[in-house]
Amino acid sequence: MRILVTGGAGFIGSNYVRRVLESTDDTVTVYDALTYAGNLSTLADVDARFGSRYRFVHGNICDLEAFTQAAKGHDAVVHFAAESHVDRSIAGPEDFVVTNCVGTNAIMHACRTLGVGRVVHVSTDEVYGSVENGDSVESDPLDPRSPYSASKAGSDLIALSYFTTYQTPVMVTRSSNNFGPWQYPEKVIPLFATNLLDGLKVPLYGDGLNRRDWLYVNDNCAAIDVVLRSGRPGEIYNIGAGNELANRDLTARLLALASVGEEMVSYVEDRLGHDRRYSVDSTKVRSLGWAPSADLEEALAATYGWYRDNRWWWEPLRAQR
Repeated sequence: MRILVTGGAGFIGSNYVRRVLESTDDTVTVYDALTYAGNLSTLADVDARFGSRYRFVHGNICDLEAFTQAAKGHDAVVHFAAESHVDRSIAGPEDFVVTNCVGTNAIMHACRTLGVGRVVHVSTDEVYGSVENGDSVESDPLDPRSPYSASKAGSDLIALSYFTTYQTPVMVTRSSNNFGPWQYPEKVIPLFATNLLDGLKVPLYGDGLNRRDWLYVNDNCAAIDVVLRSGRPGEIYNIGAGNELANRDLTARLLALASVGEEMVSYVEDRLGHDRRYSVDSTKVRSLGWAPSADLEEALAATYGWYRDNRWWWEPLRAQR
């Protein structure tokens, strides 16, 4: 299969590209604008190892003509490209609406006109809003509460409308919080890990009792790939690992990995509109044969170790912030 991956120089996208190239004979084209969160250093090893089956195209997903040209001849598109950091969306929501909604419409329009055979739109559990009890299922109403999650909810609806209106074979995945190697150090786990590696305190929002389900990125990539190959067009698939933790408990685990104590925590004013809890029911994607394989403690330790051993990658990124 010939797969085009938007946002493949970013965190989840680059891990997905590695998974496909390592486990299949497929060819992969990465289409990426190389914004602050995507850079070619993330893909340097991919180019060196898989150059004959991999190519990179520099382009913005909002550029319909450029994307259409890049997507010609591909059997499938996996759409990761997005603005994704809630704090940035609060400070500047415009970029999120343009990239996530206008960009997704361009992707779907191109896939429709080209007759691409399989399209996966990658989204987030945040579109369901804060969930006081139980788990969100795919049929639940959307209740996004930040500019980021609202723009992703909009992009989900845009993508699915192309299935309903044009029969474009679109599937949507909504995953819980991802972590692992190659994640830009503004998100909580790489931010806390790199701060601790530099001897800096970690900023914990509010009372630290907001709860998230933590999904190792390799497990999410495996689920997305299962949806690409076995999912049913027009369907939504939640992806979660069942690793629900309060932010305070997650922080304690990272402090232990760094061999430091509570003195390294700085409690800061809570984020505006901070959702209290997310949790999704993953029964539907599990019915396709997927299940998470990573142990949370082992995956957190491996992730901390990756940042410890790969300063060459993240130190230049922190210097740019």
